[in-house]
Amino acid sequence: MTFQSNLSARVDAVLDRAIAERRLVGAVALVAKDGEVVYRRATGLADREAGRTMREDDVFRLASVTKPFVAAAAMRLIEDGAIGLDDPVTRFLPDFRPRLPSGEAPTLTIHQLLTHTSGLGYGFQEAADGPYHRLGVSDGLEQPGLSIEENLRRLAAAPLHFAPGAAWRYSLAMDVIGAVIAKASGQTLPDFLRQAVLDPLGARNSGFVAAKDTELVAAYRDGAPEPPRMSDGDEVPFLDAAIRFAPSRAFDPMSYASGGAGMNGTAHDVLRLLEAIRSGGAPILKSETVARMTTAHVQRADALEPGWGFGYGWAVLIDPRAAATPQSKGTLRWGGVYGHSWFIDPAQALSVVALTNTAVEGMAGAFVTQLRNAIYG
Repeated sequence: MTFQSNLSARVDAVLDRAIAERRLVGAVALVAKDGEVVYRRATGLADREAGRTMREDDVFRLASVTKPFVAAAAMRLIEDGAIGLDDPVTRFLPDFRPRLPSGEAPTLTIHQLLTHTSGLGYGFQEAADGPYHRLGVSDGLEQPGLSIEENLRRLAAAPLHFAPGAAWRYSLAMDVIGAVIAKASGQTLPDFLRQAVLDPLGARNSGFVAAKDTELVAAYRDGAPEPPRMSDGDEVPFLDAAIRFAPSRAFDPMSYASGGAGMNGTAHDVLRLLEAIRSGGAPILKSETVARMTTAHVQRADALEPGWGFGYGWAVLIDPRAAATPQSKGTLRWGGVYGHSWFIDPAQALSVVALTNTAVEGMAGAFVTQLRNAIYG
């Protein structure tokens, strides 16, 4: 791929159209090539009701963009020998023993948590009368003030969807990993993440609890004639179910640090992490660790599009033709349900971050494909 002189015009056109059609309220997009930012733009409104325009350094609720940060923190502890990939989760969380519908309590491993093959799930994937909803399990996006201990107790009471290692299902596994990190490190998850990942990266504007005076980007949800502002308790349709949100959770210091969805941060801080992974791991991880993380340990993740597998913290592109994408084999990608997407194309030395404030268009709508295609020309 050769970046043409009209890259900016192509990407501008996608952003302008999404804003003009009121599919997005605001966005920050960054494109890095060979380690240099070749496109950067903040557009639209960070807070429509307050008339506040979007800035490049605005702080977003990251939702699942949290996962690659926490996966990197877990791998630091694995490098240090404090955690083993084949360790049973009960080594660190002895009371966390979810069972199969048969009543059997199988062994869950750290590897299975990192690859979403543990048999755990998410409440948003279930019908309203599903076990996660009946037990009050939090997806890490709502229920401000809930503790990690209580959420793990509820989660362990729900039946596993399958025997660990037998299949792939997107899940609360990274929230469990967060609790494992805290136990193995002897620190809170926020403190260890700050020490091991955020500070070495210079990611100073990201973390788990926003200060009361922080002007977080307002959250919006899909709707016509324009996206309505999101409130606590809102449910946003997604796939065959709905995702429950509580934007106030970001400010509540009593809410548990959700390793799968709890961080707040900026586009530039996300790019710092992606570039560290793309370039081999420094200053946070060894190159052999990154190689392990970027391997498609799951060769066929049924919940993903054809051609994609799963590594540690992200999807891995196995077959670009089957996926119908211009991205190279080995591309990594994921997103966040508040309205975000990102990818790394190592073969093209390319990292892309697009944080928006509109769920779910900014994560899974036409905007994501249009942006990707504009970047590749």
